[in-house]
Amino acid sequence: MIPDGTAPVDQLWESVRREATSAVARDPVFGAALSSAILDQPDFGSALSHQLGDRLGKSPADRKHVAQLARDAFAASPDLIDAASRDLQCIAVHDPAKTTLLPPLLNFKGYVALQAFRVSGWLWRQGRNDLALLLQSLSSDQLQVSIHPSAVIGTSVFLDHATGIIIGAFAVIGDEVTILQNVTIGRKTSEPDRAPKIGRGVYLGGGSTIIGNVSIGDFAKIGAGAVVEHDVPPGCTAVGVPARLTNCPEPKVSV
Repeated sequence: MIPDGTAPVDQLWESVRREATSAVARDPVFGAALSSAILDQPDFGSALSHQLGDRLGKSPADRKHVAQLARDAFAASPDLIDAASRDLQCIAVHDPAKTTLLPPLLNFKGYVALQAFRVSGWLWRQGRNDLALLLQSLSSDQLQVSIHPSAVIGTSVFLDHATGIIIGAFAVIGDEVTILQNVTIGRKTSEPDRAPKIGRGVYLGGGSTIIGNVSIGDFAKIGAGAVVEHDVPPGCTAVGVPARLTNCPEPKVSV
């Protein structure tokens, strides 16, 4: 284990393979699909590339092309694999319905969409904007999650349920953020510095909207359906339309 309690990638991959082997023993029919997805893959990056191709590609040729794009990105930027590992492990920590790694890797479209974004972001930073936007479009069409490749997203991020999530251009999202379904994060104007900035450990409830040049402080909570157009201090909860603050931490008093 590394200091923050997150397992390194090779240890995560060993755990995933063990889970896959056990799943094959329990259900040989399901196990047939696991062979190509997990057991025939040499490492976590290859398995993840296979998943991206399988979930985003509309045809065998598309699936092969997307998978190769992902492999290229992971080979050129290994930090993407580390981020994907942290994202996967945080699901087991934060989702009370899951304590294992294999089901979210295979079945959680929010996890797949987040890794598709990481590949599209890599393409964007390489100046391959058209291809990056194509990958965004595929994710939007196939997974109902649209994340602009110019956004910046930290690690250990959880897109829960992950239908109707929209994260616009130049948005900044910190580590350990949880985003539920139908959340919109976007700008009011075209300037890059007018996009929302979401701090560490923030919780964005279902159907909430964060719009404009606003900052959401670390460990704040945004209630379901809230519309946020002003800053939310760290640790506060914002609810309602328009959002109002509640449950803010008491200021410390010097003695």
